[in-house]
Amino acid sequence: MEPITVVSPRLVARGVLAQWWRDLVFARWPVDPATVAPLLPEGTRPDTAGGVTYVGLVSFRMDRVRPLGASAVPYFGSFCETNVRLYSVDAAGRRGVVFRSLDAARLMPALVGRLAFSLPYRWSSMSLRRDGDVLAYECRRRSGPGASRLVVRVGARIERASELATFLTARWGLHVPWHGRTLYVPNDHPEWPLHRASLLELATTWWSWAGSRWRANR
Repeated sequence: MEPITVVSPRLVARGVLAQWWRDLVFARWPVDPATVAPLLPEGTRPDTAGGVTYVGLVSFRMDRVRPLGASAVPYFGSFCETNVRLYSVDAAGRRGVVFRSLDAARLMPALVGRLAFSLPYRWSSMSLRRDGDVLAYECRRRSGPGASRLVVRVGARIERASELATFLTARWGLHVPWHGRTLYVPNDHPEWPLHRASLLELATTWWSWAGSRWRANR
């Protein structure tokens, strides 16, 4: 596995959006790269660590979303989101993610993400409940099937991230199909303050949206 830098390479010359991600939970499972390779955009391949790639289920609270240089928009700028992601790399060696689904609790951000950026956003009913160190995310699509419940107990701070943790969280862009070609859209963020977490409950139909069905083991 090649070393992964924790510090952003600062590829964003001209930003478009600024946002905060809060109460974020990374859940991930290893998968055979051959399983997800057909799901990635042209010109990319599964990014691997130790011979496997990963599918990620990520839930969080989006906060203060705004055009760069502008003020956050009340109500529309803060909402829950859940996404299913795959890990990708292109011929130039740029590591990123590919979103197979993105569910947002606000209609307007979901429409903007889908229409302006060709991202697979859906408008969903979502909630976050916090009881001490326990976080519980629930998501149900407003149209069509699809539901998820993810509950974790937050543990100790990780003082020094492992190579795998860095591989999974230090992703500096996304690959997205765009009118017959694949774009790499870079991002820039500080190092994540990572914590260990215990998975208490997982009930989801998201696996089919990642293109495959497999058993999620704790």
